[in-house]
Parts: sequence; C-alpha cells; structure tokens
Amino acid sequence: MLTDLFSPSVQHSLDIAGIFVFAISGALLAVRKNFDVFGMAVLAEVTALGGGLIRDVIIGAVPPAAFTDLGYFLTPLLATVIVFFLHPEVERITKAVGVFDAAGLGLFCVTGTVKAYGHGLGLVFAATLGLATAVGGGVLRDILAHEVPSLLRWDRDLYAVPAMVGAALAALLLRFGALDGLAYAVPVVTAFVLRLLAMRFHWRAPRAWHRRSAATEEA
Repeated sequence: MLTDLFSPSVQHSLDIAGIFVFAISGALLAVRKNFDVFGMAVLAEVTALGGGLIRDVIIGAVPPAAFTDLGYFLTPLLATVIVFFLHPEVERITKAVGVFDAAGLGLFCVTGTVKAYGHGLGLVFAATLGLATAVGGGVLRDILAHEVPSLLRWDRDLYAVPAMVGAALAALLLRFGALDGLAYAVPVVTAFVLRLLAMRFHWRAPRAWHRRSAATEEA
C-alpha cells in the first residue's frame, strides 16, 4: 500500500526525514538537561526510533527496521552532532522544527497503522500501534530525561490526539479498502494540520470534570 503513493526510495527518504527531526528534539532536550554527548546520542536515538521499535517487536517484525537499515541508526547520530555544535542556532528555529515534527507525526501514525495491519492485527489494534509509532519515542525520551511525558501533561498542546485521529482515519480507509493512491495522504495531512492548529491555538485536552484539586502542574 505504501508504494501506491510513494516509491520505496521516496518512502525511505520520508522516514529518514521524520527520524532526523524527532532525533533533533531528543538531542535538544538532552542539552537542556545538561547531558553529555553520549546522553545526547541516546536521547536522539530513542526519540527517533523508539516508536518503531515498539511496533515492530509487538507485531513480530524482527529484527526491527532500526537494526537492519544503517541509515535509520546513523541519522540520529548526525542530528546529535549538529545539535552538539549548533544548539543555540537550532533552538532559534524550534518553530520550524515543530512543523517538521508535526509532519513526522502525521506520517508515522499512518505508516505504523498500515504496517501493523499488514501483519495481521485488527483495525483497532493497528491504529493503536500507529499511535505508538508516532509518540512512543517521545514518551521514552521524557522518561529517560526524568520528565512527565509531554503527551500526559495538561499544559502542553495536543500531540497524541492528532496522531490518534490520523491513525483512526487510516484504519477506516483500510476497512473500506480505500487507503491507496492519493487517499493515503488524507490521514497524514489530517494529523499534520491538527497538530499545527494545536500548536497555533494552544489546544489542550480537558482535565477531570468538576476538578477540585488545587495542585498545580510543575513547570
């Protein structure tokens, strides 16, 4: 199905681009946490590849792509080198990085859903693994950096929800045999646009109804 819209080389290039941007976010968090270069590389690799590793292990696609394609492994290291030497400049273009991150989110939530479905999972579970592909690396990154994962924090713009919508839409298109050709772009673009809108207008998920706790979220 992937090749209906993208050739293998284009699909690989898009994967590398998404991996690179996710790795940048991991390396930048390591800088903010005052990690050394090894810590930067670890967070970059985990952020970029963690979601795909979780998916591939669950569906039995072993060894995972991250361990069979050298480009997947080396790209986060390249991102680490760039951030190591140029992190002030990279910090200044975080908005642009956020746009590319949103594009990676949209792409990975759909490719993860399609790959899981192709390995025999039902639509609901395929969509769930699509979500895990898109956000799993960020969760592992935050845990390693001793932070509450961003997608669990009420004071962060919606991140998982756009990926959930994209994965669910991909599953629906799979259900009706319509996820081919240009239709493949529909869930990708939907998740991408929703994430951009959440960033622009600071959309956040609601907290508990009639919440009485006076506790505040740590900065």
